Amino acid sequence: MSRVVLLDAGPLGLATNPARSPEVRAIHRWVDEIVAAGHRIVVPAVAAFEVRRELERLDKTKGLARLEAFSTAEPGRYLALSDTALRLAATLWARARRQGRPTADPRELDCDVIIAAQALTMGTPASSLVIATTNIGHLAQFVTAEAWANIVP
Repeated sequence: MSRVVLLDAGPLGLATNPARSPEVRAIHRWVDEIVAAGHRIVVPAVAAFEVRRELERLDKTKGLARLEAFSTAEPGRYLALSDTALRLAATLWARARRQGRPTADPRELDCDVIIAAQALTMGTPASSLVIATTNIGHLAQFVTAEAWANIVP
């Protein structure tokens, strides 16, 4: 069964990193294996925003170019942020707070609920969707989320 794998900011930052650390080499292999297995990698706009803002702050022009190249490497890889996703994100944010399970400080832009909402509004069956992350707890309240290294191609 083909899956859609959305990248949270942590894995996205690693996947676009040129470093040769073992973790970066591992995620580069993992991305290649996911794609070779016929699964789809998706870069949610808000995850790209999280990575991009830090690259901008550090004036990492090559990093910005790598992020752009990765995000557009295949048609449909970049998932633009829609008004529908933002509306759902507000609902998820409020529901999590009412249940006593907030995912961020109330004054912060809660990127986790926005990524979850992007996933939920893209029209993919939940059984075929997973968010690759380094922060399972926040995202798993809303959608299937796994540590990227545990998602087997």
